Amino acid sequence: MTVRDATLELLRELGMTTIFGNPGSTELPFLTGLPEDFSYVLGLHEGVVVGMADGYAQGTRRPALVNLHTAPGLGNASAAIMTAYLNRTPLVIVAGQQDRRHLAAEPFLAGRLTEMAEPYVKWSSQPVRAEDVPGAIARAYHTAVQPPSGPAFVAVPQDDWGVSAAPPREHRVVHRALPEREELERAARVLESSESPAIVAGAGVDRSGAWEDTVRLAERLRAAVWADPFASRAGFPQDHALFRGHLSPAQATLAQELSGHDAVLVLGAPVFKYYRYLPGPVVAEGTELVHVTDDPEEAARAPVGVSLVGDVALAVRHLLGTIRPSGRPVPGPPPGPPAPRAATPLPVDYVLYVVGNMLPGEAVVVEETPSSKPLLHRYVRVRRPGGFYSAASGGLGFGVSASVGLSMADPERPVVCIVGDGSLAYGLQALWSAGRYGGRVVFVVLNNRQYRVLRLLAGRDGLEGEVPGSGLEGLDPEGAARSLGCPAETVEAPRELEEALGRALASRGPRLLNVLVDPESPRDMWG
Repeated sequence: MTVRDATLELLRELGMTTIFGNPGSTELPFLTGLPEDFSYVLGLHEGVVVGMADGYAQGTRRPALVNLHTAPGLGNASAAIMTAYLNRTPLVIVAGQQDRRHLAAEPFLAGRLTEMAEPYVKWSSQPVRAEDVPGAIARAYHTAVQPPSGPAFVAVPQDDWGVSAAPPREHRVVHRALPEREELERAARVLESSESPAIVAGAGVDRSGAWEDTVRLAERLRAAVWADPFASRAGFPQDHALFRGHLSPAQATLAQELSGHDAVLVLGAPVFKYYRYLPGPVVAEGTELVHVTDDPEEAARAPVGVSLVGDVALAVRHLLGTIRPSGRPVPGPPPGPPAPRAATPLPVDYVLYVVGNMLPGEAVVVEETPSSKPLLHRYVRVRRPGGFYSAASGGLGFGVSASVGLSMADPERPVVCIVGDGSLAYGLQALWSAGRYGGRVVFVVLNNRQYRVLRLLAGRDGLEGEVPGSGLEGLDPEGAARSLGCPAETVEAPRELEEALGRALASRGPRLLNVLVDPESPRDMWG
C-alpha cells in the first residue's frame, strides 16, 4: 500500500470523497486516475474553490476536502480561508509541495506553505516523513471538527504519494462537551427570576443544531430574542412573535437596545461584535449577562458577565430541563415594516421586499450586499434552520461561491444569493462552477454601479469629496454570467422583477438576475 492508497482509504472512512480544487503539477501524483467513487469539483480560482467547499461543509454539516496548488494556489485562497476560519467551517485543506528530494534548494513552485496558511487555520503541518501523510490528514480532520471548528492544513510533497505506507487505523474522537453544570444551574436561576429576559441567538445556535430547542427555551422564558449584529447564520426564526431583529453593530446603540432587559443570555455569539466605534456600556447597569460559546477565545475576550464554554446545543437542552415555564406576560410582536413603494429605477428596499414575499419557505438565503444588509434583514425573514449564510469575515467573494456549495449539499432546496455588483466581481468565476455542479441557485445582483457602502460610510462620518475608486460603471453582470455558462437576464422595472424572479425560482438550474437598482438607494447606513 502506498501513501496515496492509504490516504484514499482514510478519506473514504471519513466520508470525504468530494474534492474541491483547481489542479496543478504538484497535485498530479495524487489526482491522476482518481477512483470512481471520488468526485472532483473544479473551481476556476482558488478563492472560489474554498468558498464552494465552505458552503458545502456548512450545508452538509460535515468537513469538506480542499486540494490546492502549492504556494500560488494557497496564496490565491488565503482570504477565503480566513472567511472559513471565522465562519467556523471545518475544512481539510491539502496543498501540493515540490519534490521532497530537492526542497532544500527551494526549487520553482516550492513555498513556505505551513507559514502561509497561518494564522487562519487551526493546525498547519508538512509531515517530516512521507509515511506520516495519512496520519497528518487524519489529525487535520479531527482538529477541523473539534469545537470551535475551522480549517486545518497539510502540505504534501509530490513524491510522497508513491512511498510505501501502512493501512490507516480506525480512530474516532467525540468532541461535544457540556458546560459546567453548576454554572448552568446558576444561569437557569438568573433567567427564571428575571422580569424581562432576552436571548441573543448567534450562528453557533444553528451550527450546533440548537435551533428548535432555542425556540422552546425562548417560549418557556417568554423572552425577547435578538440576532447578534454580524451573525453569519440565523439562530432563530425571524417570523416568530418573540423575534426583535438584529442588534446594532455599535456599543452604545446595542446597549440601548438591550437596556430594557435585566438578564441577557448570549448563545453561540460573541459579546459583542461591533463595527463603528461608538463607546458606551456593554449592557446597562444591573443587567446580568450569561454567555454560552464553544470557543474558549471568544469566552476569554468577553468584557462582562459569565462565559460558559461548551456545546451550545447541550447547554440549551440542559436549561430546558431545568427552567420552569414563566408566568410573565408574552411580549407582543413588533410591528412589521411598511411595504416600500415600487418605482423605476428600482429602490433596493422594494427589490428586497419582493424577494422576501416570493421566497419559498424552505429556501436558503446567502447574503453579500454590505450597503443593503439592514434592509435585507428587514424584508427577507429566515424561517428554518440552515436558512441563512453570510461571511463572518466581511470579506467579499464568499456569497456566490458558497451558494454553489450549498446547492450541491442539498440540490432540492433552492438557494437565493443576494449579492451586490461589486461583491459579484470577487467570485465571478463561481458562475462557471454553478452551471456544472450547482442545483437550484438564483443569484439576485443588486446592481447600483458602485461600491455604495463606501459612499454611505463617508457621508455618515461627515467626510467631504468623492471617494476614489468607488464607481463601477460599465460592469455587465448579465454578459459575464452568460459567458461563463450561467443563464441570465437584466431587470429594470417592478413588473419585470416579479416575472423574472418567478421564472428563476421555478428553474431547476442556476440563473442570474441583474437587477438595476436606484444608485442613490439605500440612503442611510447601519451602525
